[in-house]
Amino acid sequence: MQQTIKLRNLESEIVFSTSRSSGPGGQNVNKVNSKVELRFNINNSALLTDSEKTKILLRLKTKINTEGELLIVSQSERTQLRNKQKTIEKFYTLITFALREIKKRKPTKPTRSSNEKRLQLKKARSQVKTLRNRNML
Repeated sequence: MQQTIKLRNLESEIVFSTSRSSGPGGQNVNKVNSKVELRFNINNSALLTDSEKTKILLRLKTKINTEGELLIVSQSERTQLRNKQKTIEKFYTLITFALREIKKRKPTKPTRSSNEKRLQLKKARSQVKTLRNRNML
């Protein structure tokens, strides 16, 4: 699934912006813009179908801002390039998560042996409790 999404080349619709990071980097952190923000406008995407857009909007609504942009930030690495690669990886992981088909649960009936075992355990527990009450009198 992730390979088919990567084949669409969604990176052409991604917008990157950089800023100063609060992450690792020592004294260099004050001089270099190593924090990377990835923005992907879902509503304006020409590479996604309408059904895919609605799935993404529903499943990733906590990561989507009011303009309908999927926002991913990375500042854990020391270099801008690695942070950019990390945001792209996160992006594809999130998109594949949002677009995967959720299997419907098939309801099953408990087996006869599991029912009998459950009833036996209930009887044993009941027996223990009745024996405790007799000792109290």
